[in-house]
Amino acid sequence: MAIRTVVWGENIHENTNEIVRGIYPEGMHTTIANALNADPGISATTATLQEPEHGLSEARLADTDVLTWWGHKDHGAVSDVVVERVAKRVWEGMGLLVLHSGHFSKIFKRLMGTPCALKWREAGERERLWTINPRH
Repeated sequence: MAIRTVVWGENIHENTNEIVRGIYPEGMHTTIANALNADPGISATTATLQEPEHGLSEARLADTDVLTWWGHKDHGAVSDVVVERVAKRVWEGMGLLVLHSGHFSKIFKRLMGTPCALKWREAGERERLWTINPRH
């Protein structure tokens, strides 16, 4: 049985930026889904912010094993109802793969329980790192 995957994309850059549109004429979400579909063990479809319920209805999520999430420009436009729906499915066992700028998405922040801001501190502490595999 194939892993049922939904590739969710914000789909804004593809529609507002000519350079991005030239690279991803069908959207980043479609490019990712097509790459996943090259594996016979994966059945990937797409959903976007612009669709009703952002393409993530209860029925759609119930039929999803893994949800990938990419957003960057308009995290705030995602419905809180949809965020709670996705969170519930993750807690029920659906996988969630949050890509790149999705660290600041509502769903990622909801599940992490933090603001997920990229902040650091300068406290004069030392950190020691070991290189285990320099070719990695």
